[in-house]
This record gives sequence, structure tokens and C-alpha cells, in this order.
Amino acid sequence: MQKILTYLKPYYSKMAIGLIIKFIGTIMDLLLPWILAYSIDEVVPKGNVNTVLFLGAVMIVCAITALVTNVIANRMASKVARDTTESIRHDLFWKISNLSNSQVDDFTIPSLEARLTTDTYNIQQLIGMMQRLGVRSPILLIGGICVTLMLDFHLSIVLICLLPFTAILIYIISKNGIPLYTNLQNSVDSMIRTVREDISGVKVIKALSKTDYEKSRFSAVNSDVVSRERKAGIIMSVTNPMMSLFLNVGLTLVILMGAYRVDAGLTQPGKIIAFLTYFTIILNAMLMITRLFVVYSKGVASAKRIQDVLDAPDILRLKPSNRNSSKYHISFDKVCFSYHKGKTNLKDCSFNIEKGKTLGIIGSTGSGKSTIINLLMRLYDVESGEIRISGMDIRSIPLSQLHSKFGVVIQNDILFADTIESNIDFGRNLCHEQIEAAAESAQAAEFIDSLPDGYMHMLSQKSTNLSGGQKQRIMIARALAANPEILVLDDSSSALDYKTDAMLRKALKENFSETTTIIIAQRISSIINADNILVMEDGKISGLGKHDELLASCETYREIYVSQTGGGKIA
Repeated sequence: MQKILTYLKPYYSKMAIGLIIKFIGTIMDLLLPWILAYSIDEVVPKGNVNTVLFLGAVMIVCAITALVTNVIANRMASKVARDTTESIRHDLFWKISNLSNSQVDDFTIPSLEARLTTDTYNIQQLIGMMQRLGVRSPILLIGGICVTLMLDFHLSIVLICLLPFTAILIYIISKNGIPLYTNLQNSVDSMIRTVREDISGVKVIKALSKTDYEKSRFSAVNSDVVSRERKAGIIMSVTNPMMSLFLNVGLTLVILMGAYRVDAGLTQPGKIIAFLTYFTIILNAMLMITRLFVVYSKGVASAKRIQDVLDAPDILRLKPSNRNSSKYHISFDKVCFSYHKGKTNLKDCSFNIEKGKTLGIIGSTGSGKSTIINLLMRLYDVESGEIRISGMDIRSIPLSQLHSKFGVVIQNDILFADTIESNIDFGRNLCHEQIEAAAESAQAAEFIDSLPDGYMHMLSQKSTNLSGGQKQRIMIARALAANPEILVLDDSSSALDYKTDAMLRKALKENFSETTTIIIAQRISSIINADNILVMEDGKISGLGKHDELLASCETYREIYVSQTGGGKIA
């Protein structure tokens, strides 16, 4: 919560002005019952009509002033809450964007989405309510108590006796409420994860007739959310009935004691009327404070979740430069890695790539192909060994500089709901000629030119208005557009026909001869002409060499070749 409060510093002056305005409006509210009591007890018995009219006008002015100042203060509070939350959300998004992949795996994407949306909304509610009710309620409470003490000390004892019970109630509820709302948000994370999975896999769910199964799975997580929310709601819902009980018991006691004191001539009717009004104001202020504690409980739970992300350490730290002379552009030296510190996903991986050469990587699912790329781009850090680019340990290269070397098409890559040109440009301010040249090399120019709007064709969300092959070609064009130093194609031609795939490989060889290319593929035809082919099996290198060499020396490669070609030649 402390880190969240630092975001309020730029708005301290605004909050101070809003506090002053709110204070003036609240004082006006407190003056009204006192003026009414004075009129009834002191002015009306004397029959001074002019004074009565004057005090009535003063009450109208007080009421209008209270209304105007409260509206102004509330608007200022809303703006402060909005702007503060905007800053928090901006920094949170920036932090999430710079988390390492291992940290994202730990937090989980659904949880990060919830922290960016639901949790920031709870923070906005907390900041806004604290400025509105958090200022007004204590002033009404303290001011009301002070005035009632001056009006009639004996009646004030009733109020003073109720305050400890109210304080104990608020303490118990707030102590139990915060953990409940933290658990609720964790449960919401699970529900979001389930919804994301169902929406992403809706076609598979329908194709396999698993709709009922997914309904029951969602029903389970939804019931868990409802159960936790009900539990938190029950605890918090105790506040209003209990405060109403305190209010009604207090009013009853005040009326009984007041009637006795008026009958005994110890006080005046106007004071009793004013005291009842102040008593109601004070108890309503307490009700507002209990509402604040509900919002506070949610806000603190959300603030902790947000702060956990903002305080996440930078684990991909920059190491001192240690360049060595090497004729290779990319070098892996005894690299070992595990995603979850359990099963080793990559073990003793060593290979080299010369500049401008092409490396093909093939292997079964889960063999470690994509892991090599994740480590090369330093999305994860190696556990042991070294990865070097042009003789530089990648851990000594600033991430922005490292990533600018790459043009990448990864598995499950996405296109945005924007024009084709914007998707290829990707915010790099490339000229149209570069975009067209990249599309030509990616074999995408032909189908783009056939579209009515050409490069200005607008893609739908998740680019559902394109075929799988068209999407892959635009993604490849995006990777090629900035003429990268290293091109990575991770299973990026799986939706292309053999002819288009062959034309793409020919274009890469002709137009990007100085670019070091790494192609991860499922089919041998995509990598058969690579300068070297790396065969992965269970996180280890089982073969490295050219196509003909691997056919003779690597059993795993030979099995893949035979299974795909039947032993025949590939054109």
C-alpha cells in the first residue's frame, strides 16, 4: 500500500484544496440543526419575525453552500482518483511488459489481467471514496459530537457509550474482510483463466463435443467465486444492520431521556430536536465509515496484489561486458535450462552459426526447439553455460539492443485489429517501400494486392478475416521488414503449401543473404537446404550437420525423414 500512496504525491495540492472545500461544506451541514434549535428556543418565543426570516435565509445559504461545495469537492476527488489510477495502470502495464517470461509464468497471465483491470478499479474506488466520505464522515462525526456536548452533556453520554461498540465492530470486520477479498481476487484469477481457455479453444471444444464438460468446469470455478464473494459479503453486510441497531437504540434512549429532561425543565425542546438531528448525522457518519471499510478492505487487498508486481525484481540483470573473439555469429556453449527448476528442458546444448548462414532445427514436440529461441532472445536466463552473439555474452547486451537484432515469428503469434500495413510496420515508422519489399519476400504481396483496400485492408480481431497461410505470411513480412540481423522462424510455415514454402526459402536466400536465419520446422522440406540442421530429442542435441550427413549418422533424423517421405527424395 505504501508504494501506491506515492502515486498521490503529485496531487497533494489538489487534495488539500478539495479538503478545504469539503470542510466548508460539511461545516455548513453542521450549522443547520444548531440554527434551527436557536430559532425554536430563542427567537420564536420572542415573536421576532424579521429575525426568524433572517435565520431562515441564513439556513438556505448554508444549504446551498453545502450543496455546491460538496459537488465541487466530489468532482475534484473523482479527477484525482482517475488520474492516479491512470498512472498506476500505466506503470503496472510497463512493469508487466518488462517482466521476464519466468515471472509472467509465476504470476500467470489471467492474474496479471485481473490486476490491470479489477484491482486498479478497486484502487480508484478507494482513492475516490477516501476523499469524499473519508473527509466528510470524520468531520461530521467529530463536529457532531462536539456540538452535542455543548448542547446537552447528559444526552451526549448516550452517544459516547455507543462509540466503543461501533469501533469494535469496524475493527473486527476490517480485520476479517481484507483476507477474504484477497482470496476472492485469487479465485477471480482462476475464473478469468478458465474463460480465456474456453474462448481461445471454442472451435476445438465444439469440434470434440466438449461443451457440457467445459460448462461444468466453468460452473465449478464460478461457484468458487460466488462462494468466496458470498462469504466476504456476509461479513461486510453485518455492518449496516448493526449500525442501524446502534442508531435506533441510541435514538430511543435519547428520546426517553430527552422527554424526561424537558418535563423536568432541565433542557429545551429545540435542543432535543437539534440533538436528534445531530445524533442522526453522527450515526450516518458512522455508517459511511463502515462503507469506507468495505471499500478499504477491497482496495488494500488489490493494492497488495498490484504492489507485488511493481516490486518484482529485475531478474534479467545486465552483466559486465566480456566480448571474446569468435568467427561465429551465434554460439551456444554447454547451455542448460529448466522452466520450473525440476525436469531439465535443455541439457549441454552446444552449437555455432556463422553470419549469414541458416540453421534448421527439427525434433518432436517438447524436445527443446522453442526453448533454444527463448534463451537466445533472453526471454529466460540460462541456468548454466553461455550464449554469445558476435562474441558478446547476451547477458551483457541491453535487452532493447538485443531484441532489436531479431526479426521473429513465433508459435501462436498474433496480428492486431489494424491495417495490414500497420501490422507489418509494427510501430517502427518504416517507409511503404520497405513494407512492400518485405511482403514480396514473404510471398504475401500477391494476396494483399488482390484485396480491395490492399495494404490498408483492416484486419478483424485475431485476424479471423484471413486464412492461416495469409496470417503467417504477414507475420513473416513483419519479421523481415526492418532487415534484421537475426531472423527466427519458429514453425512459421506450417500453414503454407509446399510451393509457397519453397518460394519463401528462395526469397530469403536471395534477399537476406547477410541475415543469420534460424528455422524451426516440423517438416524436413522446410530445412532440407539449411547450411546446418540441429536435431533435438528430449532437450539434448542428437544430431548436427547437413541433410545428407544426418541421414547417414542420426537415427532420429532418419526416422523423421522416412515418416514424412516414405524414404523418397524431396524436391
